[in-house]
Amino acid sequence: MYNNFCMRKIIFEISQADNGLMIKDFLKNFGVSSALLTKLKQTENGITLNGSFAKAIEPIKTGDFLQICIENRGHMPEPADIKIDILYEDEDILVANKPPFMPVHESRNHRGDTLSNAVAAHMKEDTAFRAVFRLDRDTSGAVLIAKHTLAASKLAGKIRKDYYAVVKGEIADSGTIDLPIKRLSESIIKRCVADGGEHAVTHYEPIKTTNKTTLLKINLETGRTHQIRVHFSYLGYPLIGDGLYGGKDNRINRQALHCRDIYFLHPITNEDMHITCPFPQDFQKLI
Repeated sequence: MYNNFCMRKIIFEISQADNGLMIKDFLKNFGVSSALLTKLKQTENGITLNGSFAKAIEPIKTGDFLQICIENRGHMPEPADIKIDILYEDEDILVANKPPFMPVHESRNHRGDTLSNAVAAHMKEDTAFRAVFRLDRDTSGAVLIAKHTLAASKLAGKIRKDYYAVVKGEIADSGTIDLPIKRLSESIIKRCVADGGEHAVTHYEPIKTTNKTTLLKINLETGRTHQIRVHFSYLGYPLIGDGLYGGKDNRINRQALHCRDIYFLHPITNEDMHITCPFPQDFQKLI
């Protein structure tokens, strides 16, 4: 384990629009939670105004420089020397290209071989591993990781993801699948479409049809476990290679599913971000 931790310093120049606000109200408007605000107040120089210690109830005025220091402690999993492709990185976020067959998080059956272990080795900091969303072990693609609590809280639930899947059969038109999903009672893994399940909505658009298969672009309105795989299997278009849901195929030994594009507002700069993750070789061969 690494013993060092990072201190993220963020400086705001106060504009006319925020003139007269109390520091605590300005920070809450920016997205600082009550819990983080309390922690900032308890951190030495956690909040400073124009270079001097400041209380959260102090007013700010146009042209002031307000700084917060986020003490970013945590516990990364054991670092592992696993090569991963970093698609984007700055002081606040990291986007990794997760290869197929790699879990995002450690579990009882996976220690030292996950994306979290690889990221721990890359970052070399003893801070929490904060994946903003997960991908199934065999699904490839972009995974967004927040480097501190403020970034994590501002990004949660606000990422648009473009998935691409290759399914059996030919789909000619775009559409929406709105069918509930629940876990099969006799399985801890498998899901199914069933009354009484959780609300699940999948939007899809056909991109290319070849050899009785269709490449689809997919967006999720909800994020249920195995949602894409279950929905298309139920309609008779299982994902190529998905043995769990009827798509077993000798051309690829996993479900043909990839998270290629993610879109989000940067949690600190508010810049529009679009990160693209190229198709891996096994997926590319199918299309």
